[in-house]
Amino acid sequence: MLQAHPDGTDRRTRILDAAERCFVRTGFHRTTMQDVATEAGMSAGNLYRYFPSKDAVVAGLTERDRAEAAESFAALGEAGTGFMSGFERLGHRHFADEPREKAMLCLEIWAEATRNPAVARLTAEFSEDVVARLTGLLDAATASGDISPALDSRTIATLICTLADGLFVRRATLQDFDPAREMRPVMDLIRAMVTAEVPGRLAPAPASRKVTA
Repeated sequence: MLQAHPDGTDRRTRILDAAERCFVRTGFHRTTMQDVATEAGMSAGNLYRYFPSKDAVVAGLTERDRAEAAESFAALGEAGTGFMSGFERLGHRHFADEPREKAMLCLEIWAEATRNPAVARLTAEFSEDVVARLTGLLDAATASGDISPALDSRTIATLICTLADGLFVRRATLQDFDPAREMRPVMDLIRAMVTAEVPGRLAPAPASRKVTA
């Protein structure tokens, strides 16, 4: 499970970490602000000084994730190791190194976005931010000659996010999720999109030829 921060750390961070654990353990709707306060080791009145509602907590979680995503993409752009090499490391971090609970939290927030306009707006803004940052990385890699994409960069960025969302769902729902098995074909497909080359394992089988006498 996600770990609590020790006493003395930033209270907002403690509250957000506590909310993550509560949402994963009991779901968004069953979690109360009192549950979050208890998990964070503070009174409900003190909690409301920092976050006036569960929607505000989700906004805090989303903003923290956006900051982490921005940092990850910045590091990817500065690594200088090639787009695919850096992107594979990024994928391994999110789908192998991070705990399954992070993916479960994503599903809780996405489900809430289907019926809560405020959460839907936050989710859409986060998605657009990721697509925009990824588009910029693809444009830079194209300009440097590192990749030669088959499609325009924004289309590829959107498709990559769609594939990543699917992996998050599988990571959250499959007890036997195997990162190596699940990620390999996804990375092969992304490589095909950014290099305009279809790997042999993804290429269609050649049509059979009719032998004539």
